Amino acid sequence: MLYIVATPIGNLGDVTERARDILDDVDVVLCEDTRVTAKLMAALKIRPSLRAFHEHTDPLARKKIVEELVEGASMALVTDAGTPGISDPGGFLVADAITAGVKVVPIPGASAVIAALSVAGIALDRFTFMGFPPNKKGRERFFGEVGAISHAVVMYESTHRIAKTLEQLAPLNRQLIVFRELTKIHETIYRGTAESILADLERTSSRGEFVIVVVPEK
Repeated sequence: MLYIVATPIGNLGDVTERARDILDDVDVVLCEDTRVTAKLMAALKIRPSLRAFHEHTDPLARKKIVEELVEGASMALVTDAGTPGISDPGGFLVADAITAGVKVVPIPGASAVIAALSVAGIALDRFTFMGFPPNKKGRERFFGEVGAISHAVVMYESTHRIAKTLEQLAPLNRQLIVFRELTKIHETIYRGTAESILADLERTSSRGEFVIVVVPEK
């Protein structure tokens, strides 16, 4: 059995009882960073066996994990924060496990995308999630694709590139909603144009993890 377990994106109070019980019961917890997950486990007062699984995990190691699952091991997959598989390599492991006949069970919980959209206050019968913009190559094409979409677009961005991304969104002339540090102490929501939000960030802070929502065209 492979459990896909959502963990808090900031506020530890957002972990579910079901998630805690699963993490305490499985043979192994596969995690993006064992140090980060160890802190969460300590807060939950449980001590599962932790094993690293991330974007740099080689295919042979992934194959071994699947073999252990086939042989009867129970494992949980977590990321540093949020729901595994969303802008995360967990989807490859899930695909391999399904192919091998392993039962995969979702343990839902926090997701930065859904948390942001739930308080966006815009039409959301349809939206496109774009993940993180490319770091270097492909950025122009990426923002061209964003501009061609008339409904809501959601993306992630880091503290190091938020200003650059807002600058590249400015020519679209679309209203934006930018969420900084969702569920954390310094949670802030900015609404307006790319230019006005850049100015707001200069007055407040551009530190943290961001979710950007491009508001639908009217």
